[in-house]
Amino acid sequence: GAVIADVAELYAPIAEENGGRLTVTVPGEIPVMADRQLLSQAVGNLIDNALKYGIAEDGHPAIAVTAAAVDGRAVITVADEGPGIAEADRARVTERFVRLDSSRSKPGNGLGLSLVAGVMKLHGGQLEFADNRPGLVVRLVLPLAPPPG
Repeated sequence: GAVIADVAELYAPIAEENGGRLTVTVPGEIPVMADRQLLSQAVGNLIDNALKYGIAEDGHPAIAVTAAAVDGRAVITVADEGPGIAEADRARVTERFVRLDSSRSKPGNGLGLSLVAGVMKLHGGQLEFADNRPGLVVRLVLPLAPPPG
């Protein structure tokens, strides 16, 4: 929860500056065994991508970041209302240096999602994509930390 709140706090002014919004819904702490800095970088990359590529039809970013414990796993979700990623392209966007045609006019080098995928692999988690209708939903799924004791 704290990691997500800290990262979102950094990006909220950028969303507002662009006439959009970044909402965060985290119901307290969800304990995971993860490197704080790497997890922050992964969440930051997803929010940054949503700000760049997830522009809603009104021309402004609308991004929702949530976290929840679901079936013994932590699920961090970043959703936008932009054009999304075609299902056929979802597996390849996590490869290094891959940029879809629609993103070539924006700054970047095609490493953001590959870094996120690497962080998830390092922590025994998964990176998942889904449709937001309109937009994209990206989920980081991580094992919950075992209870103390």
